[in-house]
Amino acid sequence: MKLAFATLTALVLASPALALTLEACTRTTHVSHGGEAGHRDLGEGRVAYAEWWSQEGVYLDYIVADCRAGEALRVRAREERISDRTSFDRRDDVEKVLATEFRAAPSLFSFERLALALKPAGQDINIAPMLEEPCACAAAYPQHLGTRTPFKGVTE
Repeated sequence: MKLAFATLTALVLASPALALTLEACTRTTHVSHGGEAGHRDLGEGRVAYAEWWSQEGVYLDYIVADCRAGEALRVRAREERISDRTSFDRRDDVEKVLATEFRAAPSLFSFERLALALKPAGQDINIAPMLEEPCACAAAYPQHLGTRTPFKGVTE
């Protein structure tokens, strides 16, 4: 009985060290040519991060996810050789809009407001339900999983 209690105590005390962090979410997701980076906790159950791709074309999307509501906004800030359209790099413009919107009072936040603010800066603005839990939500707001498929773990 003492051994079982000691083992259980060790596991409970060790579990915070095993907790997923936003830093651990920065990773390569597709063998050196795709990944996620720049994970941030925006508060109020929301996170933001960038998704990148760089094989036979390049893109960079910024994602803002509401972990509680289970929705995410995606905006394309850079693209080259991904589609037939002209290449563009609007990272600075998109980042300025995001910084301004993230500084606003949380009570003013809505994906519709954010999409409208991003319209002149980014491309392919999309708001959609999240079917799977993003790493950033698993790290910052694991209590808001809801009915989404749980994040499977960090892989490189």
